[in-house]
Amino acid sequence: MSITTLHAWISAARLRTLPLAFSGLILTGFIIYTENNFKSTIFILTVVTILLLQILSNFANDYGDFKKGTDNKQRVGPERSVQSGIISIKQMKNAIIITSTIAFFSGISLLIMVFKDIFNLYFFIFFLSGIAAITAAIKYTVGKNPFGYKGFGDIMVFLFFGIANTFGTYCLFTLKCNYIILLPAISMGLFSVGVLNLNNMRDAVNDKLSGKNTLAVKLGLKGSKIYHLVIIITGLLLLMIFIFIKKNITTSLFLIMPGILFFIHLHNVIKTDEPEKLDPELKRLSLSTLLISIWTGILLII
Repeated sequence: MSITTLHAWISAARLRTLPLAFSGLILTGFIIYTENNFKSTIFILTVVTILLLQILSNFANDYGDFKKGTDNKQRVGPERSVQSGIISIKQMKNAIIITSTIAFFSGISLLIMVFKDIFNLYFFIFFLSGIAAITAAIKYTVGKNPFGYKGFGDIMVFLFFGIANTFGTYCLFTLKCNYIILLPAISMGLFSVGVLNLNNMRDAVNDKLSGKNTLAVKLGLKGSKIYHLVIIITGLLLLMIFIFIKKNITTSLFLIMPGILFFIHLHNVIKTDEPEKLDPELKRLSLSTLLISIWTGILLII
């Protein structure tokens, strides 16, 4: 494999999206640690499974958008790997099959490690959830009716990066459902939706021409900015409420420190009138989400 081809595969994996995949997981790890339920082996295997699902989603997105003509010369963002011609359609399709297979067995191994017995109701529930996650990762842009083209991408990102990644992982580790954990789960989900919204705002003009009716296309630039403002601020407030419940009001106020990064980000988004200039904010919001998840975890254990 040449350096160019290797770089194309790394680009297709979209490393800058990975902090989002880990943010909710890391925060959940801190929460579980404070409750003395942390198991390193299970956590590592969970990280591997989540990583595979995220890469699978990125591969499928590269494949699906190219097949539908959305990745073209008019697209504002970075050139995709299949679009560039370095990776063929067939190679990407094979990569999707291989990655989904590995993700499936990684998830099965995780569930067997947790439950020991496959003849268990909770094993079956989590097994179906895993199948749904793999299917959703592929169906985002692949197939005749991909939900990413119907404006449902925000909902799926919220469920996967927020509810499943955070609340689901907590339930898997502890084998109980503490509904207070839905607060940080919703926060992580909203921040992740924010990253998707930025991506969709940046690509809105070309997406509309290509028939990809994302929520940003439906709302328009002004509406998408208001939507972005609401979800980010709501995410921050819910995280503060969670810290207040778990610790105290004083500790929750320490979230203002990383919260400044989010307000700087919101200022940049609101003042930007050219969608293509939103691209740097994707990375900033993704890394800010990772930072605030770590910072929140630290506040929980001090």
